[in-house]
Amino acid sequence: MKYTFFLDETGDHGLSFIDKNFPLFLLCGCLISEDDLLDIETALNEFKIKYFGSKSVVLHSREIRKCEGAFQVLFDTKLKSQFYNDLNGLLEKANITIIGAGINKEEYIKKYGKDAKDPYSICLSFVIERMTFCLDKKDNDGKAEIIVEKRGKKEDVMLEAHFNSINDRGTFYVTRQRMQKRILGFSFLHKLDNNIGLQLSDLIAYPLARKTLYPEVHYIPFQILEKKIYCNDIGEYKGWGLKIFP
Repeated sequence: MKYTFFLDETGDHGLSFIDKNFPLFLLCGCLISEDDLLDIETALNEFKIKYFGSKSVVLHSREIRKCEGAFQVLFDTKLKSQFYNDLNGLLEKANITIIGAGINKEEYIKKYGKDAKDPYSICLSFVIERMTFCLDKKDNDGKAEIIVEKRGKKEDVMLEAHFNSINDRGTFYVTRQRMQKRILGFSFLHKLDNNIGLQLSDLIAYPLARKTLYPEVHYIPFQILEKKIYCNDIGEYKGWGLKIFP
């Protein structure tokens, strides 16, 4: 079976500035089989046509929350309620496996100081490790193409170099042979390419981050997604499908 592992982020990965209200950087991956991706794409395009009259609208979590751009229609509270009900229903039905990794930048800098490394690169290592674990468990012959949202030429070059390093050397927990058995390729797409998988990862990243920052707050989107997070044999996802560092 062929899979695609879509990666998107929430929060700022830079260490020079920390938003006290959102000190977390989180990289979210959605692992989806080829067949399931077609079903999800059909459902999300129908959803877009219902609310915007076109499937060309790109679903972007931040713009949705702030009712910006095409999502200004959500200032209508009745429409907004129906929109979120339908969107949550789609996420609940989607056959996906979520793998996320986050870094609390405040705690990270306190612990590592000048030795602190790029949070995006660290999170990428975590999620690729866990994607490998997941495919080992899910599908003995499964292989995944990794697709990442473009951020900028310099950032993308650095990220690709880090991926190549992981792929060539493996990690502490995964040998390069084991990893290479599972990975078909690594590529970038722009948000405006309107890729359904990347939009799905974008929609999921924020609920994971919000629940991590405010674990005591009841948050319906996370409750829907929680059961889709990769977990171990006894159903634990913390440290498995959702790794927060340090």
